[in-house]
Amino acid sequence: MTELLVTPKSVAHIETLIEKGADAFVIGEQKFGLRLAGEFDKQAMQQAVELIHRNGKKAYAAVNGIFHNYHLNALEAYIGFLHEVKVDRIIFGDPAVVMFVKDQTNPIPLNWDAEALVTNHFQCNYWGKKGAQRAQLARELSLEEIINIKKHANVEIEVQVHGMTCMFQSKRMLLGNYYTFQERQMKIERNKEANELLLYDEERDNKYPVYEDYNGTHIMSPNDICLIEELDSLLEVGIDALKIDGVLQTEEYINVCTEQYREAIDLYNEDPEAYDDEKFMLVDPIEEIQPEHRPFDEGFLYKQTVY
Repeated sequence: MTELLVTPKSVAHIETLIEKGADAFVIGEQKFGLRLAGEFDKQAMQQAVELIHRNGKKAYAAVNGIFHNYHLNALEAYIGFLHEVKVDRIIFGDPAVVMFVKDQTNPIPLNWDAEALVTNHFQCNYWGKKGAQRAQLARELSLEEIINIKKHANVEIEVQVHGMTCMFQSKRMLLGNYYTFQERQMKIERNKEANELLLYDEERDNKYPVYEDYNGTHIMSPNDICLIEELDSLLEVGIDALKIDGVLQTEEYINVCTEQYREAIDLYNEDPEAYDDEKFMLVDPIEEIQPEHRPFDEGFLYKQTVY
C-alpha cells in the first residue's frame, strides 16, 4: 500500500494529521535535518514518536544535513538518541550517518535523501546495499525517469507530490549579499502575512521564497508542485511513498493537502476510474487556500530540468 508521508509543524499538529489520514511523518531539528516544516527538539521528538506509534503510524527522523568534522560528535550522540526513542527510519544524505547507524546494536533502517543527487537506479541500489531501504527521488526527474527507476530499483521509492522545491542552498548567510549586490536585478520583497522574504524577479514575475536557518540560506521554487491529478501514473507502477512537503506552509494548508491526497489515494485504490472522474475536483479545496503568488505546476514530471 502506498504511504502518504507528511511534514508536521508540532506534536499537536501530528494529532490532527493522523485524523486527516497521514501514514508517516518527517520530524527532526534543523541542527541535523534540512528544510523541516517544524522544529522538534529531543523532548518533542520523544513525545512525537510515542504519539505516532500509539496510532500505528511511522516516524522518520530527518538527519540529511551537510556535516563537517566538527559536527560528528553531536551527530553520533543524536544517532544514539534516535535509537533510544526508536524512530522507524532515519533519513540521510551523508555517509557519516550510515557509519554511525551501523555501530548501533540494532541499526534503524535508512531512507536515502540527497536532494538533487537521487537520479538513477544504480545510486538507489548502491545505497540499498549500504543499509538504505528507501530512496527519495530528486524533484527534477520526469515521469518516464521515475517509472524507469522504480522498475529497476531494489529499494522503496519515494516521490514528492506536493510543495516547494529547493533550488539553491548555501551554508553561508547570503541575504545581506542580496541587499548589497543584487538590487538592480532583483528586489527583496517582505510578505508580512507569511513572515518570509521573497526574491522578486521582475522580468519573469516570479517570487522565490528565501530563508535562513542553522543550515544557511535556502532559495525555493516560485511554484508549488501539485500532482494530485497525476497520481494514477505513480500509483499504477507501485511508487511506495508520496510526500507532501509543508516547509514554509501553515498548519491549515498542510491539513487540507493531507486530507485531499488521502482521499485521492483511497479513491484510486477503490476504483481507478472513479479517481479519474473526480481528480479534477480534489484539487479545489487546495486551490482555495493557495497563495496567489505561488501558482501550481507539475514540477518536472513532463518537462526538462530547467528552472
